[in-house]
Parts: sequence; structure tokens; C-alpha cells
Amino acid sequence: MTNPWRGEVTLVLDGEPRVLRLTLGALAELEAGLGEGSLVDLVARFESSACSSRDVLALIVAGLRGGGWQGSARDLLAVEIEGGPLMAARVAAELLARAFTPIAET
Repeated sequence: MTNPWRGEVTLVLDGEPRVLRLTLGALAELEAGLGEGSLVDLVARFESSACSSRDVLALIVAGLRGGGWQGSARDLLAVEIEGGPLMAARVAAELLARAFTPIAET
């Protein structure tokens, strides 16, 4: 079950729901994998709708790994994503939003 308060998002891969989450470790791995640029640059690309399929894939992999998945980007090449590339982009954007939205203290 997905917990949005923990920054979790669900994506269905090959008919199986997977929980994605951008943990600090997943964010560090993502930033290292971006090569040039930073997470701030990545967020800016998503906010301006200028993200690439590479950006989407990198975020999906980081989110899956933050959710406990042990695979790599190569493992996703033959995976059927429910909702296709558009759903993958939406999930990637939601991951970023949830990772960087402050939670109000009660």
C-alpha cells in the first residue's frame, strides 16, 4: 500500500504494482547518475515540461530502488509500464513533488 506521507508513489510494471520512493540514498544515486547538472536542474526541467525520457527513466529507477527494488535501468527496457510513457512521466513528476514538499508539523 502506497503511503503519500512517506513520499511513495505506485507504478504498475508487468501487471505488478511497485512502490517508488526517493530516499536520500536514491536521490544521491540519481544525482550521481545525472552526470552534469543537479537535482535542482532536474526539478526545473520537470517544472518547465522540458524533461527528457532519460530524466523520466532515471527518476523511475531511483524511485524503484528507494522502494527496495534491486534492478537497474537496463532491467526496465522490456518491462510493460501500465499507462505507458505518459504514466511514467506523471509518476516521475509526482516522485519529485513528494520528495521536496515539506510536511507540516502538527
